[in-house]
Amino acid sequence: MGLSQLFQEPEKKASLVADLISLMDEQVSGKGGIGGIGLKAAYSAVKGVKPGYIQGAIERLIPEAFDALDPIWDEGVQKGEPVEYLSQNSSRSADAVLSVTDARIEKTDNGVVRGAYSKLRKSIKGDVEGAIPDLAKIIGKYAS
Repeated sequence: MGLSQLFQEPEKKASLVADLISLMDEQVSGKGGIGGIGLKAAYSAVKGVKPGYIQGAIERLIPEAFDALDPIWDEGVQKGEPVEYLSQNSSRSADAVLSVTDARIEKTDNGVVRGAYSKLRKSIKGDVEGAIPDLAKIIGKYAS
């Protein structure tokens, strides 16, 4: 079963989305310094696009992001520890997720979202890498 199939189960989908929103909120609120100020401002701008925008974005991105993470997750399953394996391969996992967001941002006609992403893209990989262990735990929670 591919990870994106987790998203097909309606009873899991709402909880999974809520957990991912919480993860994003925690990651953003925990950032400090100049970079944190920029990240918080951009996240706030994106959240302000319209009510529920973040939830909708997650719902649109997760199937593709999970498909991108599937090969890494499957390698971890082969080794018996997919959560740990995804975490240990946080750079590769972040690249997989960011390849999806990069492709999506190219297609968006929303200037606020495109501008916020473009300003942060160069520095965001480290933030995504830092979130991978928590993302892996969330995936593990629903994959078991």
